[in-house]
Amino acid sequence: MFRLALRQTKGLIGSILNLLGLDLAVPDHSTMSRRAETLEVSRPRCGGEPVHLLVDSTGLRLCGPGEWLEEKHGSKRRRAWKKLHLATDADTGRIVAPLLTDKDVDDGSLTGPLLDRLNGSVTSLTGDGAYDRDDVYAAVVARHPNAAVVVPPRSSAVPSEATAPTQRDLHLRCTAERGRMGWQRASGYNCRALVESDISRWKRVIGNGLRARTDGRQETEVAIAANALNCMLDLGPGVRPRRMNPNASRDQCVHAADPCNIVGNRPNGQCQGWSQT
Repeated sequence: MFRLALRQTKGLIGSILNLLGLDLAVPDHSTMSRRAETLEVSRPRCGGEPVHLLVDSTGLRLCGPGEWLEEKHGSKRRRAWKKLHLATDADTGRIVAPLLTDKDVDDGSLTGPLLDRLNGSVTSLTGDGAYDRDDVYAAVVARHPNAAVVVPPRSSAVPSEATAPTQRDLHLRCTAERGRMGWQRASGYNCRALVESDISRWKRVIGNGLRARTDGRQETEVAIAANALNCMLDLGPGVRPRRMNPNASRDQCVHAADPCNIVGNRPNGQCQGWSQT
């Protein structure tokens, strides 16, 4: 959190122990580095209620020469990145599943592994256009059959040939009737901004890069960072807004399952999961 190297972290912990009057030994920085390879960090736990899941990803820079050295001596290798995938609980804003992969891994293929990291049930999964794939819908249905998938269909999308309309077909129908912005309001898609807020907090508090050099230590670093952000959120309730509109009802931000499936039966053509206040 303080963006200190392990040697400086050792000194900080030693100073804190001295202020507390505790006679405890501080591990050496090399010991902490080796321990991070096999350290088991507890995974974030979901609450007792089903989760409305928001997913997104961002890039984290790997350690390398600083900007001053690059400007003075030039960079002899391409800047390396890794991809951080986050799953956020829409009700609490907590990060419930972080996952680190190579930069070439696409977002949709990580839907299953993200869901496997959860210890509770999922009511809905909301993501951007990168998740508009058949395997994303299949991964959600295989693990949580009653969960809704809220992903904007691409502009060239066409209805499926299935006898019964799929969730994606219902999104297409709602978009055709109400427009893209109307679909976003009706389905609760705009709440995806909460996971973007988590990414912003990560970059501002933790940083935009990874300090560890091996895969195992990088995964430990990501897990510790996610737990630290969740602890900060728990210690400061009310600081981070839980919903896009404080005067809105719960259904305006967290949608019900299968939004927009019975538009014709709603008053004024409203979609399921959207109620005006």
